Amino acid sequence: MLHGPAAMGEPWPPQPQQQQQRLPGLGNASEPPAWPSAAAAGPGTAAPGGGAAAAGSVSPWDIALCATGTAVAGENALVLPCWFYTPSLRAPMFLLIGSLALADLLAGLGLVANFAVRYLLRPPSEAAELAAAGLLLAAFSASVCSLLAITVDRYLSLYNALTYHSERTLGFTCAMVLLMWLLCLGVGLLPLLGWNCLRDQSSCSILRPVTKDNAAVLAVTFLLLFALMMQLYLQICKIAFRHAQQIAVQHQFIATAQATSTRKGLSTLSLILGTFALCWIPFAIYSLVADSSYPAVYTYSLALPATCNSLINPIIYAFRNPDIQKSLWLACCGCIPSTLSSRPRTSSDV
Repeated sequence: MLHGPAAMGEPWPPQPQQQQQRLPGLGNASEPPAWPSAAAAGPGTAAPGGGAAAAGSVSPWDIALCATGTAVAGENALVLPCWFYTPSLRAPMFLLIGSLALADLLAGLGLVANFAVRYLLRPPSEAAELAAAGLLLAAFSASVCSLLAITVDRYLSLYNALTYHSERTLGFTCAMVLLMWLLCLGVGLLPLLGWNCLRDQSSCSILRPVTKDNAAVLAVTFLLLFALMMQLYLQICKIAFRHAQQIAVQHQFIATAQATSTRKGLSTLSLILGTFALCWIPFAIYSLVADSSYPAVYTYSLALPATCNSLINPIIYAFRNPDIQKSLWLACCGCIPSTLSSRPRTSSDV
């Protein structure tokens, strides 16, 4: 995401004759920047001053991250037009899905932009480096916050089922989403406003150019948000089981549709929590305890799964939703399968 661990053992600042071949604030080609650019050249080898990096100097990790970013951007670019052009997808819950898709789209573009800044931009630009880092910070922050907003929305739809539709109006949801995005954009501006380690390399975290202290704050905040999501989803499970029991008492059996919906809802919750935890928790903990002296391969091996969460989000939240499935079928084939058109929408679809 951001530029990362500098190679160990290289003196800083560089020798005068090497300075003009370095990206501002970056190490040479032997220093894999932490997120998401690294060069595979040997120690002391600088990338050439014009065009792309020299043949063999592009890190496979950077290529993987760039490819992941391209896939993330393309996948989420399918969701946004469906949401925008389909009137039935204008409900508050779909607005939150649209926010998540936009955040993940920007995250994918940020990964591609970060690769271009590292390997393609000549002459190098410190402002471009910070802008790419800020875009990634803002996008991934908005992605996590959108996931939290979807969790809160699902909880309120069950906890306040009778008043949910009157309280959670589209205007209210738009205002909350706008406020969330302004907050995330503020986080993204921090590197450009001086919250970076380009002038003090010893203070760099694995998320270069974010400092160690700022990376710790981000990691702790993320872990707290995840704990809140976990608590809300556990409450959702309890409410869903209570509703199922009430139906059983009233009708002496659980209706087949309700039982199916409950089972699917629980499986969706497990998938959401499991995927989110597997993708992000290891990277967040590592960001909290590691610094720029740690081997770059550790950072990349944990950062890549974290970025893949934005690749999985549309599958969980969008492509499994019948309304979005109908829009995709109409856009691609001009028809809707009969099994899909006749299927009722349940609360577990989002």
